[in-house]
Amino acid sequence: MNIKTLVSQLALASLLAASVHAVAADAPLKLGIEAAYPPFASKTADGQIVGFDYDIGNALCADMKVQCVWKENEFDGLIPALKVKKVDAIVSSMSITPERMKSVDFGDRYYRIPARLVVRKNSGITDIPAQLKGLRIGVQRATNFERYVTDKFVPAGAQIVSYGSQNEVFLDLLGGRIDATMASSVAIDEGLLKKPEGKDYQFVGPTFTEEQYFGTGIGVAVRKGDPLRERFNTALANIRANGVYEQIRKKYFDFDIYGD
Repeated sequence: MNIKTLVSQLALASLLAASVHAVAADAPLKLGIEAAYPPFASKTADGQIVGFDYDIGNALCADMKVQCVWKENEFDGLIPALKVKKVDAIVSSMSITPERMKSVDFGDRYYRIPARLVVRKNSGITDIPAQLKGLRIGVQRATNFERYVTDKFVPAGAQIVSYGSQNEVFLDLLGGRIDATMASSVAIDEGLLKKPEGKDYQFVGPTFTEEQYFGTGIGVAVRKGDPLRERFNTALANIRANGVYEQIRKKYFDFDIYGD
C-alpha cells in the first residue's frame, strides 16, 4: 500500500467516524416516566401524557435542541430500565436521595416539596407515629415514602401495604382497604383532597423532609458518569433564566414549587 492510498483510507475512516458521531449526537433521547402521578405525569382520555414532569422534560430537550422520546414504565422499573439502557434519563419526580445516588447520577433539582400523611377526617389521629399502631399505610413501591414508612412507622406497629402506583393507593384508601397514605403533599392534594371523593380526608402530622429519606429535591436521573447530566443542568439553568420554567410552573401550581 503506497502513501497516497494509506492517506486516502485514513481520511475516509475519519470521515466515517465523524458521520457516526454526528448521528449519535443527533439521536433522540429516551426519557423514562411513570404516567400515573398527577399533576406531575398522567394520561388523557386519548392516551397522551401530560403533567409538570412531562412539560419540564420537553422544555429541557428543546433547550438542548434534541428530540426526546418518552418511554413509560412503572416507577420501580425506571432505574433498572436506565441501567440497561432502555432509557437515557428519568424525568419522573424522582427524589435525589443518598440511596439512589449509589446507583445513578442526578442533575440539579427542578422542584422540591415535602411529604405528608393523609387519613380520614374522623380518624382521631393526632400523635404520629404512636397512633399509627395497627393501621395499614399504603405507599407506592420503590419510593422514598416506602422506605420512610418501613423505617419509622412499622417499628411503631403500623402495617405497610405497597402498590405499583399512587393512583392504586388512593383507590384502596377511598375503599377503606387501607387507613392512610404517605406521598408528596402536592400529589395528595391534587390527586385526592381537591377531588369530590377526597372531601372526607385530610393531612395529619408534620411535613416530612429528612434528607436521608426525601433527599434534596427532585432531579433528572442519568447513568453513573454520563456527561448527559451536565447537559440537563445547563438546560435547566437556561429555562429558569429565560422564563420557560416559570410558565410551566404557573400552568400547574399557584406557589413556588422550586423551593429554597
